[in-house]
Amino acid sequence: MKKILQSRLALMVLTAAILACCCLPVMAEEKILRVATTNEVKSPAFIGDYTLGLFNHISNPPLMQMDQNGKLIGLLADHYEVSSDNTQWTFYIKENQFWSDGTPVTGDDVAFSIQMYGKSVPNAGWIGETLTDTAVDGNKVTFTFNKPYTNLALEFTSYSILPRHIWESVENPNEYTSTGPYVGAGPFYLDNVDLNAGKVIFKRNPYWKGTSPAYDAVEISWFKNEDAAAKALESGAMDTYWKYASSYPYAAVDSLKSSGTFEILEKPTSGLTFLGFNLKKEPLSDISFRDAISYAINYQEMVNIATLGYGRVPNRGFIPPAMDGYISTQAMEYNPETAKKKLESAGYKDSNGNGIVEGNDGKDIVLDLLIRNAYSREAELVKEYLEKVGIGVEIRSVEDNTWFELKDTYNYDITLTRTTPWGMLMHANWATGYFDSRRTGQGVLHTVDDPVFLELCDNILATTDTTLLNRYAQDVQNYYADNLPGIPLYWKNDITPYNKKITGWYSNPLYGIMNEFTLTGVKPVA
Repeated sequence: MKKILQSRLALMVLTAAILACCCLPVMAEEKILRVATTNEVKSPAFIGDYTLGLFNHISNPPLMQMDQNGKLIGLLADHYEVSSDNTQWTFYIKENQFWSDGTPVTGDDVAFSIQMYGKSVPNAGWIGETLTDTAVDGNKVTFTFNKPYTNLALEFTSYSILPRHIWESVENPNEYTSTGPYVGAGPFYLDNVDLNAGKVIFKRNPYWKGTSPAYDAVEISWFKNEDAAAKALESGAMDTYWKYASSYPYAAVDSLKSSGTFEILEKPTSGLTFLGFNLKKEPLSDISFRDAISYAINYQEMVNIATLGYGRVPNRGFIPPAMDGYISTQAMEYNPETAKKKLESAGYKDSNGNGIVEGNDGKDIVLDLLIRNAYSREAELVKEYLEKVGIGVEIRSVEDNTWFELKDTYNYDITLTRTTPWGMLMHANWATGYFDSRRTGQGVLHTVDDPVFLELCDNILATTDTTLLNRYAQDVQNYYADNLPGIPLYWKNDITPYNKKITGWYSNPLYGIMNEFTLTGVKPVA
């Protein structure tokens, strides 16, 4: 009898436990949007790390953004006004915006951020050199510059606004590191930089007043190579792929298509890969030598190998058709015999028969080709092409930060690098920011100090006259075609894949799908 009572008691306790469990509220599973990339975050420096600086636009929106048609529209700013001489710009900050700690976003945050960049961030040195006054009146912030700057609204698509009450106590913002969380004002804030796991994690901003995101978090995971990232997508572990100003790996497109789970978005881009010259050194300072090099490159082979058919042979005018203001200039031509003849007629001859031409000093010309590690394939091709026409080449491959330092000190002869859509538009538009010797920045070469070119840049920056701008666009491209400060190796299309089970993707020419419209618009297909 005692055993029966104990059994009944145990059964009652078990039943009660089961009923209690059934009555507990079910915790909803966190909805996470997963993005694969090969842009590696190397340091938890919110501003100082190049890649983290790209991602932080999610949490700390810039003043401006670009829509899918390439039109500049407000982001943190509602709109702006500019003086007739283009020296005074007033931005009106949107109301009802809050940092993720509940503090309202103010004009003081904007003024502080832009002044901080100009003072503390080397890449933004132009701000410190040209900004003469900043005035704040409520949500209205006015910047006054010492010269006209027609393109400022575009520039301000790239500088993330920071909360003054957090960052004003940071002694050196460019070097400050923290794994998070960082206070942000976007639909998501940066919660954690996990270098060990290889991901950055953004969480929904609890004080966000705009369109409510369908996802609770955004995780961006970086992979060591493109193959690994592609496999992660094909396995279903990732929802999309994003690499700044780059395409999904062309070699992996067909395999991803065959999976049947991804849509493929293909768009022409203004980003391109080019051969840049150190114009401060001989023989690169000689246009005849640069012109000879232009005929040594097998452009169609470059297109076939580098883009697998998703590209085309470029023109001497550098600017691709994807940009407004494009004009048709002479196509780049592969003709090794022409290259040899141009070298010889310019005085570069192989007098000792060793297969390498000599310079004015009588020594063999062996060019120092400085590259970042990611450009090794293109570099080997360029080396092969130039050696075929008698120009020696030694490849020096370095990490990104070393490349930044060496190219800024002009410690190279030629280099392989790329443009980005934003870079093509910055400064005076039409790639001028890459070549103008007065421009600073990690990706720029600042090698052209020709007064003709500098005056052209200043003229562009001083006018909003459409007729004049169209003429200047032609002048810039004709200058590139005649002087070849850089040789475009190929133009291309960019591929972006995204999960068919998710809708609401939005892409713009500057940052692709990495924008506020996507983050607040994507949602699982009903």
